[in-house]
Amino acid sequence: MKIPTSLLTGIVLVNAVLAAADENYGYSLPVYPSPMGGRISGDWSDAYTKARAFVSQLTLLEKVNLTTGTGWEMGRCVGNTGEIPRIGFPSLCLQDSPLGVRYTDLNSVFPAGLATAATFNKNLMYLRGKAMGMEFRGKGINAILGPCMGPIGRAPEGGRNWEAFGADPYLQGVASYESVLGIQEEGVIATAKHYLLNEQEHFRQYAEWVGLYTNLSAPYSANVDERALREIYAWPFADAIRAGAAAIMCSYNQANNSQACQNSYLLNGILKDELGFQGFVMSDWLGQRSGVASVLAGMDMTMPGDGLVWADGISLLGSNLTTAVLNGSVPLWRLDDMATRIMAAYYKVGQDPSTYPEPNFSSWTLSDYGLEIAGSSEGPTGLINKHVDVRTALSRQMTRQIAQESMVLVKNTNNALPLNNVRRLGLFGSAAGPPLLGPNGCSDRGCDNGTLGIGWGSGTANYPYLVTPLEVINAMAIVQGTSVQYNLDDYDLDNVATLAGAVDTAVVFITADSGEGYLEVEGNIGDRNNLSAWHGGDNLVTAVASENSNTIVVVESVGGIDLEAWIEHVNVTAVLFSLVAGQDLGIGIADILYGTVSPSGKLPFTIAKKTSDYPATVIYDVIEPVPQINFSESIFVDYRHFDKYHIEPRYEFGFGLSYTTFHISGLSVTRLNGIVDSEVPPEPPSYNPPLYLNGSVPSPSSAIYPGNIPRYSHYIYPYIEKDIAESITYHPDDYPYPEGYSDIQPSKPSPAGGASGGNPALWDVLVQVHASITNNGTTGGSEVLQLYVSYPAVDGVDFPVRALRGFEKLSASPGETSTANFDLMRRDLSYYDVASRNWLLPRGTYTVYIGTSSRNLAEAGTFSF
Repeated sequence: MKIPTSLLTGIVLVNAVLAAADENYGYSLPVYPSPMGGRISGDWSDAYTKARAFVSQLTLLEKVNLTTGTGWEMGRCVGNTGEIPRIGFPSLCLQDSPLGVRYTDLNSVFPAGLATAATFNKNLMYLRGKAMGMEFRGKGINAILGPCMGPIGRAPEGGRNWEAFGADPYLQGVASYESVLGIQEEGVIATAKHYLLNEQEHFRQYAEWVGLYTNLSAPYSANVDERALREIYAWPFADAIRAGAAAIMCSYNQANNSQACQNSYLLNGILKDELGFQGFVMSDWLGQRSGVASVLAGMDMTMPGDGLVWADGISLLGSNLTTAVLNGSVPLWRLDDMATRIMAAYYKVGQDPSTYPEPNFSSWTLSDYGLEIAGSSEGPTGLINKHVDVRTALSRQMTRQIAQESMVLVKNTNNALPLNNVRRLGLFGSAAGPPLLGPNGCSDRGCDNGTLGIGWGSGTANYPYLVTPLEVINAMAIVQGTSVQYNLDDYDLDNVATLAGAVDTAVVFITADSGEGYLEVEGNIGDRNNLSAWHGGDNLVTAVASENSNTIVVVESVGGIDLEAWIEHVNVTAVLFSLVAGQDLGIGIADILYGTVSPSGKLPFTIAKKTSDYPATVIYDVIEPVPQINFSESIFVDYRHFDKYHIEPRYEFGFGLSYTTFHISGLSVTRLNGIVDSEVPPEPPSYNPPLYLNGSVPSPSSAIYPGNIPRYSHYIYPYIEKDIAESITYHPDDYPYPEGYSDIQPSKPSPAGGASGGNPALWDVLVQVHASITNNGTTGGSEVLQLYVSYPAVDGVDFPVRALRGFEKLSASPGETSTANFDLMRRDLSYYDVASRNWLLPRGTYTVYIGTSSRNLAEAGTFSF
């Protein structure tokens, strides 16, 4: 029996060898076999001992059930694995989103990843993860589909940039590390996503775009060089893995012309070997485009189970995986490894079926009672929504504090802010007030009217409430005796101008929105069409500023916008950015406007003076059947590009103002002795011997549908039909395995591997840096000390002018001094060398800069190797 065509769809075979230069740019090399989990000594050992014991008792069909979703809407959650009734093991529940529990109620909507990054506060990143973990566990969810660390934001118009942690890999890595720690401490599996190069919505998912572009034959291919692949895009995943991330989600797009979920170079080579990932790889929902090819390439779980079409009940795994093991096209050890990795993740976070709560909600309705299997007209009914309130005191603290600390003040002429003794205040723009249909009036937040707390798509959740700036400012006005007038019509410019001339201070609220590509909002299909403010925001600001000499602009946005139409207007005295700050953004905005807290947010991206100054943009049109997106900027994304080409930004990465002033002093740089004796890290430890589970491929007759189970339409089962079973013969040597395929497990990792996150030596601290700030202003506040590194020259290697390699948020009262301590690890000071396939530490003199943004650098020091 031959492998079904659907199982081989999209496999990419590459005839090339890795050379010193990136001769394979645009191509993905084959890397086989998939490294078995549990071969690295460390904190996964106990989880693997338990997982092997669990999986060794399972039948072939039960292992397949662990790896295969039951289908879209075929369970309580957006993703549900099959149950193992024989031993009482439940379906695993996988649920969006990275900012709150999606598709339910009585949960929090936390500030998005971008807002969290803007705080530059490691403790808040950790506590946000912890608070989310509590809420997800309270709903009975085994795995949160987050945190999101891809896209990195190479193109500022990218639709889902706001879900992740900004345009620098180091910042993304720290936020990912802290988020994973917080989530998994609460016993919930964290899923790092989207792996890898998922940088735009246009042409990301074939099914969404083939109807609009009939010549399209596959998702876009993100073509990137080996160095940028590791130094930019895989960097934050290494941090998440080092924190113990138990799951990774592979993405929809292609990477160097191989589908991400069947790209053996990305999954087997980089993720499971170089980064030492010990958990399991799940597909994005319908991101899998093949069966055998994906499994051999390192994918461990398919979600939601359906293969190429939503809710058709046909899986690329399920019964097809059962058949593939029975006929030998997928070796039994690979299925064992898939199931063992899943169970190791389960045990790693301390889950137990006897104590872990079951899902107490349905993703498909908020009604109390309904079908247990919503996507089928058959099956049992019962109580499916218990409406459990999972919000905690920590949740409430985080939604407000992150909203406050994420606000970025970029302009404040003549101390226009904070507002003091304003008699007549005018508010302008729809973004000051409530959404017309309520906070959840549009599906997956797929509209832009009223206050903008989050973007749209699967990365959202239902608001329990949405605090608007209008209601908080009105409440403050009552206390202060201020007269507040407003016009929330973005286009009523004549009346806006009249009112603006009749108030002392005007605050204009404008927005820019984006989201996931399955929704189109005001002509924007996921990605923003441009970087302009929505709803004629430039005209609104200009109309107000033309009549009011103290015009303050609040930008509620998913990222940077083009400010040039009015940023230098003499009457625009202050500009504040609110970067999708969640359910309490109105409190955060008002607290900054009135000086309840001093602003301390920093831009997690660069804002250009000209949109053409950015290094990359979204590709909006299809020319080839497979769109080719060349990441030709390589490692020079965001501020690295502006620095390299001496481009003056409007506001640089890391920039943000305060209501007080700080002085930086006391820089000291200490190179630790006895740590480094080579530019090459020490050889990593060898793998532990592979441990194969006892067992053999069973008879095909054991996999036939039993006669005593219900067969619900579109539900995905592991069983096969009798006629198929009778035609199966086990002949693994007869199958066309991918080029380079091998069953032999390597005895050593690659030079860059050896532990969770990479070679253990990459995490050695080589240099320690100390610096202090003194608050020499008149009010308390917080400042973010940022550490940037410049590298010594190396022939043939192009380094960034400076790279972020540390940050600490410090608080200080007037006259008080606070000190930050930074550890620079080998990875922070190394670059990826393509020829040696390793991280190298350049010899020479490094410069360390300490400042408050990527271009405001107060002190510098040096060290050498």
